[in-house]
Amino acid sequence: MPRPLRTSEPLAERLRPRTLDEVVGQEALIAPGRVLRVLVERRELRSLILWGPPGSGKTTLARLLARAAGLPFRLLSAVTSGVKDLRAVLGEGEEPGGLFGAAQGPVVLFLDEIHRFNKAQQDALLPAVEKGSVILLASTTENPSFEVNAALLSRCPVYVLEPLRVEHLERILDRALTDRERGLGARAVTLEPGARAALIRLADGDARVMLNALEVAALSRPGAGPETRVTAADVEDAVQRKSLRYDRAGEEHYNVISAFIKSVRASDVQAALYWLGRMLAAGEDPLFIARRMVILASEDIGNADPDALRVAVAAKDAFHFVGLPEGEFALYQCAAYLATAPKSNAVLRAMAAVRKDLSEKTNPPVPLDLRNAVTPLMRGLGYGRGYQYPHDHAESLASQPCLPEELRGSVYYEPGDQGFEVELRRRMERWDRLRRGEPGTGA
Repeated sequence: MPRPLRTSEPLAERLRPRTLDEVVGQEALIAPGRVLRVLVERRELRSLILWGPPGSGKTTLARLLARAAGLPFRLLSAVTSGVKDLRAVLGEGEEPGGLFGAAQGPVVLFLDEIHRFNKAQQDALLPAVEKGSVILLASTTENPSFEVNAALLSRCPVYVLEPLRVEHLERILDRALTDRERGLGARAVTLEPGARAALIRLADGDARVMLNALEVAALSRPGAGPETRVTAADVEDAVQRKSLRYDRAGEEHYNVISAFIKSVRASDVQAALYWLGRMLAAGEDPLFIARRMVILASEDIGNADPDALRVAVAAKDAFHFVGLPEGEFALYQCAAYLATAPKSNAVLRAMAAVRKDLSEKTNPPVPLDLRNAVTPLMRGLGYGRGYQYPHDHAESLASQPCLPEELRGSVYYEPGDQGFEVELRRRMERWDRLRRGEPGTGA
């Protein structure tokens, strides 16, 4: 009979790597000669930010970096910790001659989910990071460019962790099944092929999710024989949901988001909602979807319905404010609105045309009449001379061209024939006639 596991420590925690050599994946950062391994080997650890998806090894790497550097380690979660907790750790690094004083070097603070700290909380870290009394190892699942203060970013290089690939997950799964000390080897757990595939799909690049599901599935089996055999049904029963074929960093991720975008673009609202639901059910980051819808609102709808961008931004803000599960209402509402909105790619075409001219043509100087004459010298050089103030003219429309002479006549934005752009096209055509002084176009 297999030996039952009595420990309450989760399998994912028991299997946490104890050395850099045990870490699976992230070769670009920790392989021999790569940046994080070199920092450890030289015992020259500095403040840094680890950016990557859940289960990619951020906490493990932070612990190993601190341990290899021989420094005291403190862990705070931005979800549960406040300024008081933060100041207590920062104070340890400032304590002269204390347990963690100057004689033993700085304190390593691992701050999990730093993006959950507000600006004031992040600012509180700056003095200690600047002085080096605290070495900050921060982790985030969100783009640091948007979620971390610029002052902190300038002091902490960002290292990107990739989601674990299938081959990485396979190696971790094999270790879990064969390790008799920390894994399930003593229970003689075996997986049917379907169970193995289900665990890999369910993981979605997250080793912790995979190991937790494996452990629950194995412990829930009666184990009457010499081995515990786990099926795909056991895996799905353990997590109480179907394991969808979806990997957040692999081909299926791009396939499904592509299907969603193209369904919205094609005004197929039913398909758009299906693909949205499939991504959410599979564990896709909802804010990733929200960002894609903000892009869609400008790229594929534009001024055919100017409200589309406002709806998309509002949906992103609503989800950020409400969170799961209720925040999904805003995402579904936005997807339905965008799919049923009139479509135009005029903004996309305009942007491409401008970029083409910028790359292929010279950049002529700003015409003198459009420049501000803020000094007597500028006025003497002709800055602002001949400028026509539009509000001094009928319909606030001056005939003065604003493009450099070499580019006059260039057309970048051409409104389409859908939605509000019909009105924009009418306005622009009328303004062109007014500027040319054609009869019958006066007020």
